[in-house]
Amino acid sequence: MLFLISLGAIAAVWWWLGTPVDLARAPIDPNDKLQCISYAPFRSRQTSLSPATQVSRDQIAEDLAQLAKITDCIRTYATDLGLDQIPELAAKAGLKVIQGIFLDKDRQKNLTQISTAIRLAKDYPGTIIALVVGNETLLRKDITASDLAATIRSVKAQVTVPVTYADVWEFWLSNRELYDAVDFVTVHILPYWENVPIPAESAAVHVDTIRRQMASAFPGKEIFIGEIGWPSEGRMRESALPSRVNQARVVSEILDLARRENFRVNLFEAYDESWKREIEGTVGGSWGLFDSVQRTLKYPPGIPISNFPFWKLQMCSGMALASLVFGVAWLTLRRKPREPRLASWFAIGISATTAGILFGVAAQKAFYESDGAGGWLVWGSLLLATTASPVFGANALMSGRPSASFLELLGPEGYRTESMLAIMHGLALIVTVVIGTETALGLVFDPRFIDFPFAPLTMAAVPFAAVTLLNPPEKGIRAVAESMFAGVFFVAAIYVGFNEGPANWQSLWTCGAYLLLAVTMWRARA
Repeated sequence: MLFLISLGAIAAVWWWLGTPVDLARAPIDPNDKLQCISYAPFRSRQTSLSPATQVSRDQIAEDLAQLAKITDCIRTYATDLGLDQIPELAAKAGLKVIQGIFLDKDRQKNLTQISTAIRLAKDYPGTIIALVVGNETLLRKDITASDLAATIRSVKAQVTVPVTYADVWEFWLSNRELYDAVDFVTVHILPYWENVPIPAESAAVHVDTIRRQMASAFPGKEIFIGEIGWPSEGRMRESALPSRVNQARVVSEILDLARRENFRVNLFEAYDESWKREIEGTVGGSWGLFDSVQRTLKYPPGIPISNFPFWKLQMCSGMALASLVFGVAWLTLRRKPREPRLASWFAIGISATTAGILFGVAAQKAFYESDGAGGWLVWGSLLLATTASPVFGANALMSGRPSASFLELLGPEGYRTESMLAIMHGLALIVTVVIGTETALGLVFDPRFIDFPFAPLTMAAVPFAAVTLLNPPEKGIRAVAESMFAGVFFVAAIYVGFNEGPANWQSLWTCGAYLLLAVTMWRARA
């Protein structure tokens, strides 16, 4: 009966998770092209952080041919690394270009960027429709407002196209001297990154409020929304949740608002940029409407949108894992007949159901959140360990075997256990605790780009806690190493919970998993 209930619960939850959403307006509509979209050509491991990167003409041309089907305009951010080829290729594809000039603290590099952009504006007057002198330069504190204004005026004197500067809206309000230097005001409004994060369902209202505020502060000049978007993957910030459905919803509602209110908007961005994960975590590389590697559209028109497009496969995988957990429990009883407590069967049912529901979530998170070989090694190891946890936990619960302490696993000869099952179960615990500790410390000391590992940690924490509570060690003293880990998890759970706020359910869920691991570690005996 427990087995059937478990499978039914897994199927019901995944049916709910996978239910697609039909939006009133598709994010991408070939019959109603986008006004403009941000474009950076970097693919796979290409990065703008390396001066050795040189993007080929063929690569850019392939992208622009694809983008020309959905938009009339692209916005670029620099002129180096092969990006100076974009205006020529955009002209052939029938696209207009808002040409960016990247400014930072390197004055010589800035001069090269400026001279190249001026040359391009003169060479392609029918393609380049504006120059953006600097992108969030004041936000990064790379240049003073007075020097920036002087640079903008210098560029304006050398070109015939409109010239502007782009930054987060707050920096326009605190540097109003730029108003006289530009032809129009380009503001970035990214609700996810606001100091007080805005949830997806309120993003369009927030954008309209800020746009009206900027129009009031800078009368007589167009307020151009230079960046607006939403990430499809990554960690929550308070109530702002990155997801496929939320990204599609925000894009759709912003485009509808721009049409109704008749203002220009540039979507951020065309393609996911994997290289940004190195500096901004999962969320940094997940703002595109196209996938980074395959260059496939995330939201084809006419197809409902789901946060879990492969939910049927994830559901079946979870049901298979739950069946394995129950199968191990049954085989354990056959090999070592005993009368298990009803609580043990309930613990197995809860562990199997939890693992069956969360396995698909954890696998999807591992796929999107693993960056590079190191990332795949860490998250792959965690997923393997947390998948093994309920399986070995079922064996321990049915056999009455307590969890092995670290001393029994790693101590000198004479202390170590000889049970292979206990060793495998213990290794899964060690991997979970070590990686869990790494994430806990990251969320305490540098949390901005750290993802919440709520799914895999819960898969592991539930069966580990069940074994510890139902099969406590018969003797021994409190284990020092385990006690230290317990303290780390407890303190991290309290701090992270308060720091992230009550609206962040990913944080609260992760903190709950940390507390379960803390209980498991605290009750260990050596």
